[in-house]
Amino acid sequence: MNVTGNITGIKYKIFLTENLKEINLDVFDINTVPAACIIVNGQSKYAISKWVSPKRTRSYPFERVYNSLSSSKRITVIPIVKDEGEVGDRDFLQWDTVSLMSLLDVYVIFAYYDKASVRNKKITKQQFNNDYIISKIKEIEEYHSSALHWNLNELNTNLHLLIEKVKISYSFIEKTTGIKLHNSKGIDNFKSNIGDDVSHFMEFSREKAKQAQSREYVTHQPKESLLTLSKAKITILNYLGGKYFLTVDEILIEGQNIKLIEGKHSQNGLLPSKGDIKDGLLKMILYSNLCNVFFNEKTINSQAVLSLTSTKIKKNFSSENSDKEINLFITENNFSPRQKNIIEIIIKEARENNFIVKVQYSK
Repeated sequence: MNVTGNITGIKYKIFLTENLKEINLDVFDINTVPAACIIVNGQSKYAISKWVSPKRTRSYPFERVYNSLSSSKRITVIPIVKDEGEVGDRDFLQWDTVSLMSLLDVYVIFAYYDKASVRNKKITKQQFNNDYIISKIKEIEEYHSSALHWNLNELNTNLHLLIEKVKISYSFIEKTTGIKLHNSKGIDNFKSNIGDDVSHFMEFSREKAKQAQSREYVTHQPKESLLTLSKAKITILNYLGGKYFLTVDEILIEGQNIKLIEGKHSQNGLLPSKGDIKDGLLKMILYSNLCNVFFNEKTINSQAVLSLTSTKIKKNFSSENSDKEINLFITENNFSPRQKNIIEIIIKEARENNFIVKVQYSK
């Protein structure tokens, strides 16, 4: 089952925001600051988030990016390569990650690690080169074009130089830790596959993304509880040249309408974690802005749905219910004041941005 759609622009209001800690640039260290925070430099303020891997399926980076989206200028730091050692994983930056950040108007600092510790024959607690990141923050502060322009320019002019820094840094880490890393030829191949301009990187990454989409299509994740077992591949195209190969957890066909359902599940709580919910909300930003949607090559109307399931829930509700019905549901399930507040906020976010949120029982 295949779904395709276009995104011509993003219109979305964020409500499940956090009060991010403010940190002065003079004492800023990307390795010790929170996963998302506010940089203060004189009269300027920017939200910044950080990824711990270039692979988006590790450590829920979408939650971190979501927390920065209410700021007018937002930055995210992404390692272009992360090598955990020969017996661990090695991940590389993908074009679609860059394209998604550009679509969300997020400036990307492509970064590299230069320090690490050892645990269980792997390198861990990897640290970014902080001086390099601060220099890039200062460049962005003086940069007056769009995040898209910045991101493409960095890829075209800086990525090959960064790859060389990665090779030097990981060679140093290998010597100082005594942990053997993956063969450096893999990094050379990555550099070669990128080619001399963004278009080569785009095509190389898209093939990798297609392969990942196919793997995920047949995989059931523990944080999903599917009610229809109807996973589908979804390919999203946008005006920035991005093509996202994702997997939607569930689809539901009703006549000429299709519901694109992102599922988050909790085995032990009344609600999934706040981080899981925010990860799902970032998908809602995409799905709620789709147009020209096709299902198996036939035109269809789409509706985005965030499904929050739990083994502890009594009955079900959705943002389409009346406020009276929702309050009754909250009372019957004995939600805490914090959980009640989260429910009220995500209902507001759903109604404002024209998607549906459901809270349901599921084993």
